[in-house]
Order: sequence, then C-alpha cells, then structure tokens
Amino acid sequence: MNKQTFFFLLLNLFVLSSIFSQRKLGGEKKENTTIDENGQVINLDNNSGEINVTLSGKTKYTDYKVFSHKRDTTYIDTTLNIKKEYKFNYLRKDLFEFLEFHNQGQTLNNLGYSFSNLQRLPDIGFTAKQVSYLEVEDIKYYEVPTPTSEILYRTGLEQGQVLDALFTLNFSKRLNVSLSYKGIRSLGAYRQALVSNGNFRGAFHYRTKENQYQIRGHLTTQDFFHQENGGLTPSALENFINEDPNFETRARLDVNLNGTETQFDGNRIYLEHSYKLLASKDTVNDKDFSNLKIGHVFTNENKTYDFIQTALEPTFFGTSSSSNPRNTEVKNKITNNELNIEFNSKYVLGKFKAKTNITNYSYGYDTILNSSSNVNKLKLAGRAISFGADWNAKIKNFQLNADAAITPGAGRLSGNYLKGEAIFEKDSVFSIKGTLLISSKSPNFNTLLHQSEYDNYNWQNEFSNVNTRDLGFDFQSKWLNASLNFTNIDNYTYFNEDSQPEQFTSQITYLKVKANREFKYKKFALDNTLMYQNVSSGSSVFRVPEFVTRNTLYYADYWFKGKPMLVNIGVTFKYFTAYNANAYDPLLSEFRIQNDEEIGFPTFDVFFNAQVRRTRLYLKIDNATSSFSKKNYFSAPNYPYRDFTIRFGLVWNWFI
Repeated sequence: MNKQTFFFLLLNLFVLSSIFSQRKLGGEKKENTTIDENGQVINLDNNSGEINVTLSGKTKYTDYKVFSHKRDTTYIDTTLNIKKEYKFNYLRKDLFEFLEFHNQGQTLNNLGYSFSNLQRLPDIGFTAKQVSYLEVEDIKYYEVPTPTSEILYRTGLEQGQVLDALFTLNFSKRLNVSLSYKGIRSLGAYRQALVSNGNFRGAFHYRTKENQYQIRGHLTTQDFFHQENGGLTPSALENFINEDPNFETRARLDVNLNGTETQFDGNRIYLEHSYKLLASKDTVNDKDFSNLKIGHVFTNENKTYDFIQTALEPTFFGTSSSSNPRNTEVKNKITNNELNIEFNSKYVLGKFKAKTNITNYSYGYDTILNSSSNVNKLKLAGRAISFGADWNAKIKNFQLNADAAITPGAGRLSGNYLKGEAIFEKDSVFSIKGTLLISSKSPNFNTLLHQSEYDNYNWQNEFSNVNTRDLGFDFQSKWLNASLNFTNIDNYTYFNEDSQPEQFTSQITYLKVKANREFKYKKFALDNTLMYQNVSSGSSVFRVPEFVTRNTLYYADYWFKGKPMLVNIGVTFKYFTAYNANAYDPLLSEFRIQNDEEIGFPTFDVFFNAQVRRTRLYLKIDNATSSFSKKNYFSAPNYPYRDFTIRFGLVWNWFI
C-alpha cells in the first residue's frame, strides 16, 4: 500500500466516524427512541440524517485502552514527563543503550545488549536495516469509546520530516479497527545520507458476547530506503577532526561511496483467534477444569533485502567478478501455523496452554551471482514442527509466567526455548522480578548463505546453534529502579574484521547492571541513569563500553493564570567510556568488529517541552556543545555523530 492510498483510506474513515459520532446531549427518552447495546438513547425521529444520542455516562481516560501483544492493558497517555522526552524520536523508545547515527532513521550502534526478547526462529539478518522494523510484539490494539487519533510530527535533518499517524475507532463495543502509518524522509547533513522509511499497520480485534469467540490480527507493510556513503574518506576525516573551517558545511566532505543504496522491505499477515468450548467464570477455585479454549495463530511474513549500485567500488569492497554492477536481491519467507488448547485449573494454579507450531521457511537467491565463488546453493528451505506450552499463575502477591518450546530434529530450525519469570509486587510500593531465559537456535540466515558480485562477500556455512542463557533481576520502586543481567553465550556468531561471519569458539560471559534514580526539589528534578557492563570472557569479539551515564537536570511547572501550560525545560548529559565500537558495513547492513579506533564522548542536549491540553510540544538542541568541543564524536568508525542540530516537533491527540 502506497502513501497516497493510505491517506485516502484514513480520510474516508475519519469522515465516516465523524458522521457516526455526531451527538446532542440531554433530553428524555421518547416513544420513537431506542437504546443501543452500549446504553445510549438514540432518537429515530430526526429526518436530517443526524443521530441524536444521550450519553448514559461520562467518558474517562481509562476508557481509551491500549492492548499489547501479550494482552497487557494500558491507556492512551497524553501527559508530559521526562520519559516522554527520552522517547520523542523516530523509533519512539528510550535510546539509552544505543548510539544513533547522525541522520534520524539510519541505523544504531550498540552501547549495551538485551537478550530478554529473543525470537524462537532465526531471521533473514541484515540487522542494521531492521532497527525500525516492527515485529509482531510491537503491534498495538485498541478499544476506544469514541474515534481517536494521534499525530506525531518531527522535523528532519537539512530537509524532510517525520510523521507518525494513528486513527482508531470502535464500530461497536466489541469491534475495533486501527490504521497507523509512520513515515520519514530526511536528507542528512553529509553526502549520500538520504533516509526514506515507511511503516504501515492495520489492526483489528473482535469478540462475541460472553467472549466465547475472539479474533485479532494485523497487516503490516514496511519499507526502508537508505543511501550508503561508507563514511568519510581519510582526507575528509582529517578535515573533520582538525576542524578545517572550509568544511563546516558537512556536505563538502568527501565520502567513500557514491551511487550505492540499500532497500529493505517486509510485509506480514498475522491472525489469531480462539473459541471457548467450555464457558464459565474465569476462576480456578470453583471448577477443576474451566474455560477450555482451542486456538489458531497464523503468521505469514516476507522480507527482501536489495543492495543497489550504479558503479562498482573495488577500492572499498574488494575485487569483483564482474565489470558491470547489478542489483543483489535476497528473499526470506516464513509461514507459521500454531494450534493450541488452553484451560484454567486449580491443579496448575492458573492458566495453561499447550501448542504445536508448523513452520515453513525459504531464504535465498534467484541465481548464482559470482561465478568464481564456491557457493553452490541458491536457497535454504525446509519445514519444522515444534511443541511447547505457556503457563500463567497468580499466588497471592506472586505472578508466575513460563513459555517453552522445542523443535526436535537436525534441521536449521531445530532448537529450544524457555523463558520463565516470577514477579512479586507489594501493593504500589515496589516490585521484584526474576527472569530466566534459555535459548538454542540457528544464527541468522545471512551468516549461513550470502552472495555478492564482490569476491570477499560470498560464503556457505554450516554453523552450530547459538546457545544463550540469561539470568535477570529487576527492582522497581518510587525510590530506585534497578536491573541486573548475567548472560552466557556459546557459539556466538559475529562478523570479523574482514566482514566474514564467524563463530566464537569460547564462551561469552556478560554482566550488565543498570540503575535509575530521580531526585526532586520543588520545581526542579535530576534524573540519573547509570549502566555498568563487564565482559569477563569473550571481550575480543563482544564489545561494550564499561560505563554509560545519562543525567538530566530539568525544571517543571505550570505557566500562566489558570495553569493552561505545563513546561519542562532542561539539559541532558550523556557519556560512555571509550571502547572499540563496531564498524558498519553498508554491503551487509551489519556491524563488524574492528580494533583500530576507540569511541567514547560526552554530549549535551538542551530541551524545552510544553503541554497544552492534549498537545505536547517539543523543541530540542542536539549536541549543543559541538561547536566548541573536540571533534571526537563518532557513531561508528568514519561515521561522525550529529553536530549542533535544532529539532521541533509535537504529539497531538484527538478524542472525537
């Protein structure tokens, strides 16, 4: 679906919902009236086409619900706080553990790693292009009493902008539909740095009376187009570091690649439905066996990666088997069907679900691209069957959750997965969570098979499964938020200095400790986040900075008579210790290890944010001290971080 089609559909839905939502308050119920299923009085005597509705009660903010993939419930939040400042970016998430490239919408380098959301199956790879990709777990579902919309706007760099639009409405109390589109086009300050991304999402959920049958699903189409410049040339890098005044306009600096582009596309259909065979109250006390459900989950996902060149670059990528460049395209398709049965029972202390998954996959190319390579396979394809179970129980103040799956056999999808968590919550005072993750799965497909016209980028590997074990603890309270993760990885798969995939023969041992504390005094606050990391084994291939800190000093208060505006004004300091940050390879759209350059620098960001009713306004200065600080700020070797940049944006909600 292109952008014009999306906005046409959005406009039509907006007009239709406006027609259906016209209301006149007041009045008593007359003879020619009726009451709908939501308790609203509808007048049938109006010949004007307008529906007169008498609301039975007031709408509250808690009526505007947001459901996650795991069915956790939150509400549409129109408040302004410091966490909103951290999340006001293209990805709309806190980027504390990441190092952004200079242009928004580009990739991110890692300052820390999290293994709490490992997928059960291997992916296509090309991970640098997927930082903006929305997975199944990222899709939200809604339930709203009135048509609702949200618009995020943010200025681009040099030229362009970001727009994230959401529109959702309930056709009835049990049927909701939502449409969302996030797009960005940003030119960037350096040559060949254009970004043009798009994420379309359409979602719905429906339930019958008594919740006997439930269905939800979504459709996504996502595309990410990036120009690739390969970073600054050695002479341009010298001019940047030495602050040559002739190159203050960054577009004057030479880059390594011209006429090189990458395109990553993905589309997904997801459908989940269940039918309750035995209906009773949701309890485990009165019945030994209750709420028996059968369910089915269907997922079909296609991903495509294209490397496009108008001219070969042998000095940058090495020798080529051809003198004429052509597009390199690789496709990946995964289709999964899950059948499950779920029930409540006091014998399992809660809810138990048994499930079976049948998965078909296909990854590969249409032809051999390099005749001088040893690659003789075009595709990796096959089928696998896995068995698993979910368990959820609540015992007084304890919540216990477990998710397990095993894929037997010797195929590429064989492996196992186990995630368990125990949560203790003491009212609203504090909560403690312990998690255990054990995973064994194949590395991503692009480490197993890759083709290119460049001789050094062709391989066909038979790697062992990557085995990951992660033990985590999380503490949340009004005084302190802290987390600890201890991770072991066997057969860690990475790209070496020559951009070749390898598996580490020893074990990775990784410790991460993170803490957050905010201090408040009258109208001022100091928000502090500190992360300590240690790699006691495997630091030669697994690189992270030892310390990362972010400290925000800000002022918050209402302005003007009647308190119509809440303002947040402050400055954020962020620093990470120097380390051998991974280098970016534009042909693979992956990061590789390097031993030539250490990166570590401080930044100061200044912000002025305001809230007027349901509108939040954002004004931010990125890297405010860059004009007089040392030019040692890089996102990756040869890729400078952004200079002094002013950004403006807003988030605006409508509840029609």
